[in-house]
Amino acid sequence: MQSYINVRAEDPTSQDAKDLMDLLSDTLKSITGDSGENSFDITNVCVPRSLFVIARNQDGEPLGCGAIRPIDNNTAELKRMFAISKSNGVGSAILAYLEKQSLNLGYTKIWLETRLVNQKAISFYENMGFQRITNYGKYLNREECVCLGKFLN
Repeated sequence: MQSYINVRAEDPTSQDAKDLMDLLSDTLKSITGDSGENSFDITNVCVPRSLFVIARNQDGEPLGCGAIRPIDNNTAELKRMFAISKSNGVGSAILAYLEKQSLNLGYTKIWLETRLVNQKAISFYENMGFQRITNYGKYLNREECVCLGKFLN
């Protein structure tokens, strides 16, 4: 278990952010065959009611990242969730922070998309209280995609 994880909002154009998102893209490509880069535009997390975060250890080294952006007035979309170390609570810390900030920004629910082949991600989100929902937006009628959602409280 990671002894110290500090999650905070950071500039999505920073070098650490770029490095983490490049690692995420490489990881996704190896799992799904698609880097996911076409589903994320950095400008979408630079608008009101959006947020990009980086998790760091006590030495300030980046451990992971995540983002939210608005889908509608009540719904935030979770994007670019990634943890370098998958078994030490980094992903859970990032998700908890983003859920809390989503509530603070006035959202009542949070949605995300991943690929059906990415069973580790699906299991992670389901263990964190997410349930499968009807595919939305650009994921409609795409059988390789699975969408998940969670009411915030």
